[in-house]
Formats: sequence, structure tokens, C-alpha cells
Amino acid sequence: MNESNQKKEITFEIQKHIGVIQEENKGWRKELNLVSWNGGPAKYDIRAWSADYQKMDRGITLKPGEMRNLKTLLEDLEINDA
Repeated sequence: MNESNQKKEITFEIQKHIGVIQEENKGWRKELNLVSWNGGPAKYDIRAWSADYQKMDRGITLKPGEMRNLKTLLEDLEINDA
């Protein structure tokens, strides 16, 4: 098998738990954390994690500047329940 076709193992270290956004079913929680992926610089990360942090769902990572921009947008956001 060609090396480029092999799946690369993804490593992570949750450097700071910031908060739980939502408790989901079967112990999963959607959280905001500061996470280092594959030994890189920590980024803000929003995703669902299993209770033991061994499994995760797809999520979004934001660099510090992107997080600042998102924070500014959210400060002025009016939330309407639809």
C-alpha cells in the first residue's frame, strides 16, 4: 500500500476544558476546549466527546484570532428561538 493511502493516526491533548455547551445522549457532551492536535499549537475546539474522551464527533477548530472574531460576533447576536 502506498504511504499516502495509509490513514495517519491523529493525536490530541486537551490542554484546557473551557465548558460544556450541551449534554447529549449516552454520556456525550458538546464542549469548548483548548486542544493541541498532532503536537501542534493549541486551538479552540468545539465538538462532542464521549464520557471517557476516547471518541469524538466532527467539530470545528479556531485559531485565537478566529475565536476573537467569533466572540465579537456573538456578543452582539440576538438569539431567536425558531
